[in-house]
Amino acid sequence: MITRYQFGRPLETDAVVKQLPIRPGNTLKILAVQANGQSFSYALDQTAIVYGLGETVRGINKRGWLYQSNCTDDPQHTEGKHSLYAADNFLLISEKQRAFGLFFDYPGKLTFDIGYTDLNRMNISAENADLDLYVIDGSNPEDIVHQFRQLIGRSYIAPKWAFGYGQSRWSYCSEDEVRDVVRQHRVNHIPLDMVYLDIDYMDHYKDFTTNIQKFPNFADFVQEMKRQNIHLVPIIDAGVKQEKGYSVCEEGLQKGYFCKKEDGTPFVGAVWPGKAYFPDFLRPEVRDWFGEKYRFLLDQGVDGFWNDMNEPAIFYSEDGLKAMLTELEKLKGQNLDIEKVNRFKDLVLGLDNNPEDYRSFYQDCHGRHVRHDQVHNLYGSYMTRAAGEAFDRLRPQERILLFSRSSSVGMHRYGGIWTGDNCSWWSHLLLEIQMMPSLSMCGFLYSGADIGGFSGDTTPDLLLRWFAFGIFTPLMRNHSAMNTRNQETYRFPKELSVFKNLIGIRYALLPYLYSEYMKAALQDGMYFKPLAFAYPGDEAAAQVQDQLLLGNELMVAPVYQQNASGRMVYLPEPMKMIRMHSAGELQTKNMEKGFHFIPVALDEIVFFLRPNCVIPLSTGGESVPEVDFSNLLLLANVQTEASYSYYSDDGYEKDYDNPAHYATICTDAKGNLSVNGSLPLHVKFW
Repeated sequence: MITRYQFGRPLETDAVVKQLPIRPGNTLKILAVQANGQSFSYALDQTAIVYGLGETVRGINKRGWLYQSNCTDDPQHTEGKHSLYAADNFLLISEKQRAFGLFFDYPGKLTFDIGYTDLNRMNISAENADLDLYVIDGSNPEDIVHQFRQLIGRSYIAPKWAFGYGQSRWSYCSEDEVRDVVRQHRVNHIPLDMVYLDIDYMDHYKDFTTNIQKFPNFADFVQEMKRQNIHLVPIIDAGVKQEKGYSVCEEGLQKGYFCKKEDGTPFVGAVWPGKAYFPDFLRPEVRDWFGEKYRFLLDQGVDGFWNDMNEPAIFYSEDGLKAMLTELEKLKGQNLDIEKVNRFKDLVLGLDNNPEDYRSFYQDCHGRHVRHDQVHNLYGSYMTRAAGEAFDRLRPQERILLFSRSSSVGMHRYGGIWTGDNCSWWSHLLLEIQMMPSLSMCGFLYSGADIGGFSGDTTPDLLLRWFAFGIFTPLMRNHSAMNTRNQETYRFPKELSVFKNLIGIRYALLPYLYSEYMKAALQDGMYFKPLAFAYPGDEAAAQVQDQLLLGNELMVAPVYQQNASGRMVYLPEPMKMIRMHSAGELQTKNMEKGFHFIPVALDEIVFFLRPNCVIPLSTGGESVPEVDFSNLLLLANVQTEASYSYYSDDGYEKDYDNPAHYATICTDAKGNLSVNGSLPLHVKFW
């Protein structure tokens, strides 16, 4: 059951799709309310676990830290940070006697003190007392998530080819450079479906342009790549370059589509191209206009995009730079002691993503003229909404790959996310593992991290361990920054065969991974979930922060520590351990419930199959079109009987709910197999 409480005069965010009756805020009983809805408090049970918040730092259990929903361009994702790129205001409180969910529908800065000030108290505070609060009661945590997902609407569904492996780097600067990346994968038989284009494919970093010197025949090049089963996925940034003669800039100015300062003049901030304007994506007509611009690339055969810099990231504002230079001038010629040196640093380092800049321009939100900081967390989401709505108009029967850096609840209906500019740190591999179930709760199913780390220099062992987890995430992309160590797999000749085999395992697993993704999206379920969701009452399972359930059948327990030869794993019940070295090579071992040290070499992956469960595998392939989703190898752990609901479609069209896409695979302990449903399948045991 979901109850909606309203405080003040909330701004409309479009995060929810169900209209529920409004109850006055003063009738809320489960939380203590102060200042008419500006802050909320709840006494946590000693054993309470707090889940949720989507993309944030720290563990699956959010208890013990101060978090803020305040979309922030900050690549240093350390434990001490309070905000990352997203604002996902959903919490699930699980106690021995009850569980309930909270969704704060609020577009501004929201602070979650979850046992930070007082370990046994949760305090949530908003900058303004204008919000809708949804309280969700359910029979268990998974039921609460299911209700929440129904409240906010169906998750975005990517094309099937987008579940292949993608290679990216800032930047591949020419057609020949991309050709070489593809050639290296194909001649070494490393599976690949996507190559991502960062900002250097553009003409001087201008959205919806291509650099004709570096990519002289872009449309032909797109088709050349498609003939090799490669999809090019270009980046689109939020800021529009300030330049005379640039049609996107001139149209936006003429139509008044850019965000404005209080005096009505366009706000000017700097990003990659220097000075830029920022479209007011909260206005439907601006979304229509900006979304239409994607046609430039769609018409050249592009069928995938990633939206970036949309918190929005601002290197400096025009006004902020002037003020900073004025203050620096005052320091000229002075003896810079420690206080003045710190003042100098604060002035310079405070230029980018300055809160004062976000308070200096305005947007129109459903007819209300509001200061940007009050709706800040919607900006990236509405940019991606603009693209998603445009794709529905321009390519109504086709799935387009779309994911974003910045997000908030509601954007999950239009695209996925990647978890931003991480680092080549072992701690960031663990952080990705811990983010995944929280993102599933909030509807962001198509998600993943930059495998190997974006900034810094990766190492072969870190990259191998990251792949061993990344093969399970819906978005599987190797991405790194300019001036870092090249981390394409073929750059590591000694480990090349291992990388090839690990990526090959991804393609063997695709029938199961794609099926689980589609069922989670279509049935408002979770792709990844914490162990405690499936094992209520198991105190050891409730404490596990580094193992995940994938669907209802698999448990993954990645190795994420440097120089580790394996790891401790907790099995909440007897399971079958699967050890894979390649798509065609695996060993199994029955394991008892309890704690086990599991050796895991760098050249293998290990996962666990729950009792009375089966999963379908393929024989693999070097691209998704080569994977056979109809002739399946069944991996089984059956003591009595098992059934699996299998989903598969053509991966391009949108007839998601067609019953013809389903089949039920049944077997018993004697190995008797049957397949029911209209989906044509041939199944045999591994």
